[in-house]
Amino acid sequence: MAMHTTSQTRPATPPLSKLKEEMCDIGRRIYAKGFAAGNDGNISFRLGPNEVLCTPTQISKGFMKPADLCIVDMEGNQLAGQRKRSSEVLLHLTIMKERPDVKSVVHCHPPHATAFAVAREPIPQCVLPEVEVFLGDVPITRYETPGGQKFADTVKPFVQRANVVILANHGTVSFGESIERAYWWTEILDAYCRILMLAKDLGRVTHLTKDQTKELLDLKAQWGFTDPRLSDELANCDICGNDVFRSSWSETGVQRKAFDAPPAMAGSAAAGGQPDQEALVKAVTEQVCRQLGITTS
Repeated sequence: MAMHTTSQTRPATPPLSKLKEEMCDIGRRIYAKGFAAGNDGNISFRLGPNEVLCTPTQISKGFMKPADLCIVDMEGNQLAGQRKRSSEVLLHLTIMKERPDVKSVVHCHPPHATAFAVAREPIPQCVLPEVEVFLGDVPITRYETPGGQKFADTVKPFVQRANVVILANHGTVSFGESIERAYWWTEILDAYCRILMLAKDLGRVTHLTKDQTKELLDLKAQWGFTDPRLSDELANCDICGNDVFRSSWSETGVQRKAFDAPPAMAGSAAAGGQPDQEALVKAVTEQVCRQLGITTS
């Protein structure tokens, strides 16, 4: 969910040497968390109108040094650095072009979130307060071979309304006004995906109510963050039903399989005479099974 701050004040860009140290530090954290095996992942920071600091190709993010980093222009042409820039920097530049407020982009392969990317399973909403406030609805892109502009363009439908995106069969990309903030969204998402898997192993995922979720969205607004679910466009949608990005599912191959749809919330379109199709199919199936004496899990 897009989390553009409402304040017009933007922090000053830190000195280049400090940014390089911070980028290496975030690389170590990504590697230590198991989010980047081998030379996986890449990080960037926009230095100015036409200069972007980025990580190089073919290097472990856990062992980078400031001298290893590159500078490219907004078209991906390398301007500085002894090592060659990452081919996936085009993904970072596309996000920065679409979102001028974004200063930093982090791409990696956190295992639990990437499992959702491989399964094309939508991330359930209205479960964990921190996720509602900091992430919201998380989209999944269509698949393209990584490295080229076609791959980079897969995020375009989502970047205006999200700060973290799951890349189908690949990993995640998150972005924000600082390197650390961009990284935070990935760490929060992977922790949440792990919690969902553990809860499913225990037997069920319990959803928050519409009122409880609305309180969290109001808190989000008080902190200066936006959320599409508070817009007039989605006023009559199911607040917990992945309505923000559900229209993209047919193109991206996303489908609920592992996790049930949340119960329809009172006052939503799904609860007001237009029932959620998944919930309806499930209810009919359970009724037929009961009549046949079949136990459903």
